[in-house]
Amino acid sequence: MLLADRVAIITGGAKGIGKGIALKFAREGCAVVIADIDLKNATETLAQAINKGGRGIALGCDALDDKQVRATVDKAISHFDKVDILVNNAGGMPAAPTPIEDMPEADWDKVLTLNLKSLFLFSRAVVPHMKSRKYGRIINLSSAAAVNPPAHAIHYHTAKMGVIGFTLDLAHTLAPFNICVNVLLPGPVRTDFYDTMLGKLTEKEKDVFFDELGKGDIPLQRAGTPEDVANAALFLASELSSYVTGDALLVSGGSPLRPVHTPIQKTLDR
Repeated sequence: MLLADRVAIITGGAKGIGKGIALKFAREGCAVVIADIDLKNATETLAQAINKGGRGIALGCDALDDKQVRATVDKAISHFDKVDILVNNAGGMPAAPTPIEDMPEADWDKVLTLNLKSLFLFSRAVVPHMKSRKYGRIINLSSAAAVNPPAHAIHYHTAKMGVIGFTLDLAHTLAPFNICVNVLLPGPVRTDFYDTMLGKLTEKEKDVFFDELGKGDIPLQRAGTPEDVANAALFLASELSSYVTGDALLVSGGSPLRPVHTPIQKTLDR
């Protein structure tokens, strides 16, 4: 039980990677606050966590609305007396990307806001509480595509690189308060994230797509699963990583086979 007696807020925790993290944390003894605009699926995810012996609450929350974000954090603290862990998972790409010369300004604004603003709002709401307790773990979700774009999706890749910059700044600022801030860079993970790009494929056709994707581009020869990312998140949320902050961890099956050069890595490379 690596997270016994811990409390975590997981944004976008109703489905996909967020759901995988919520279920993993619950199995490890953590009380999970599943915050998602999709309350129905958040409630179903919570029910699965409780069925496995976990505990928590599901809260409807638009992660881009400051009032709702603050209300979510307040409810979490009111219910569990504290927040130890924040997983900033909410984000995505709501439509298939277009070339930069054809991209509407509104699409650019929407994707950057979707992937960056929630990090700011939730971190701003949680950090004062973590500072007062001199303890915290903040885990942000970026993408391996931020450092090795597989296709032209400039708004999404720019936003996900911004998540890395946000992480490095916050990690440096909060380190004196025993608050560790790290970022995960998942590679291709089979979730509904791909639905806008794949269209109305059957499950069998999706099986073929992800099988070919894994064998074509990923050294470990398979696409990832939400649990793969959840395992890495568990490491960063637990005391196993108590001396790790400001790190960018690839969870991508070996792709790309090159390091993400954070400042400390650049120093070591000299």
